[in-house]
Amino acid sequence: MRMLTALIVVGFVLLPGCTYFEGEEAVEEDIVVDAIRGCTDETAENYNQTAEEDDGSCVYPEPIFGCTDPNAMNYDEAATDDDGSCEYMETEPCNGMILLCHRPYDEVTFPETHNAFSTHEDNIYYPASNHRTGFQAQWNAGMRAFMLDTHYLTDTDQSASNVRFCHGDSSRGFSPCTYGNVDPWAWLGKLESEMQSEDRDIVTLLVENHVEADHLKALLDDVGLTDMMYVHELNTQWPTLIELINMDKRLVVFWEQSGDASHPYFHDFLTFGWTTNYADESTSSMDCNPLRGDASQPVYHMNNWLKNQAGLSDPTRSAEANDVDFMVERAEECIQDHGKRPTFIAVDWWEEGDVVEAARLVNLIEIA
Repeated sequence: MRMLTALIVVGFVLLPGCTYFEGEEAVEEDIVVDAIRGCTDETAENYNQTAEEDDGSCVYPEPIFGCTDPNAMNYDEAATDDDGSCEYMETEPCNGMILLCHRPYDEVTFPETHNAFSTHEDNIYYPASNHRTGFQAQWNAGMRAFMLDTHYLTDTDQSASNVRFCHGDSSRGFSPCTYGNVDPWAWLGKLESEMQSEDRDIVTLLVENHVEADHLKALLDDVGLTDMMYVHELNTQWPTLIELINMDKRLVVFWEQSGDASHPYFHDFLTFGWTTNYADESTSSMDCNPLRGDASQPVYHMNNWLKNQAGLSDPTRSAEANDVDFMVERAEECIQDHGKRPTFIAVDWWEEGDVVEAARLVNLIEIA
C-alpha cells in the first residue's frame, strides 16, 4: 500500500501542465528574440533581404557619369547619372554636309583657291593671275578656304590704309602691286557678308603676309571679321565644326610667318600645319610628301596646281590637275601615307574641273 501511494505521487508530479503545488505561484519566462539587422535598401550594393532593421551599413556604388539618353549619339548604357554631355545628330548641314558637324576641323577637307583674289575679274591678268572669276563666284561654288597675299600698295607708303591684295614679292625692287591690286576691304567685306548669311560654314584664310601685324588686324577689325576669329592652342585637339559654330568662332586664320603673342588668332601655318609641294611640273610628280612645316601636325594643304616652263601657274593643264577622279585618288594616297584626309585641296584655275565635288567625295571616305 505504501509503495502504491509513492508511485501515484511521483506520477502526479511528472504530469504535463501545472507542476506547482497549492500555495505556489506560476513563473512565466519571456523569450526575447533579437531583430536581424543589416542594410534594408534594395538599391545598395550590400542589400540584405533578410534584414528587419536597418543598421546604417548600406554601401552604394560610385556614380558613373555620362549620357543617359538612348536617343543621343553618345548614349552610355553604363552611365547612372546624366552629366549633360548628350550629343544629338544635327539636322542642318555644316559646310554643306550634316556628317561634318561633329567632325573635328582638322578631319574635314575644305576646297581652297590659291591666290583667291588674283583673278581676271579683279583686273589682274596673266601671268599674275591664278583664276578667271573672283570672290563671289568662288563662294557661290562652295569655296570655303582662300589663300591671300597682303602687301603695301607702294614700298614708300607703308601705312595701314595702303594695304592691298597683290600677287608676288618685292624681290625685283618694286611692289608686286604694280601687276595689279585688289581692295582688301571690299573683298573681305563681301566675305563677312556671306559669313553672316551662311552661319553654319567654317571659313579659313591662309595669308602670305607682307604688312605689319597691327595693320592686318586693323583691316579685319574694319570689315567686322575679328570677333569671328578662332584662337587655337598648339598641340591640342581641334574643335568640331558644330563647336566652332556654337562659339561663333567660324573663321580660322593662318599666316606664313612666325607666331606673334600679341596676335594669337594669326596662327603660324608652318608651326600649326604643313604643306605638300606646290606648282609641280606634272600630275605624275605630285605626291603627299611634306615640303614645309611641321609634319606631326594634323592640318595640311594638298597643293594641286601645275606650273609651266617659265615657272608660272599653267592654265592650259588646269583641267588635268583639277580632274575630280585625280584629286580624289591623290587624297586617298595622302590618307594612306598620313592616316588622315588633307585639310585643304588648293587649286589654281578653279573653274576647270570641280574641286568642291572632289572635297565632298574625300569627306565621304571612311578612315579606320
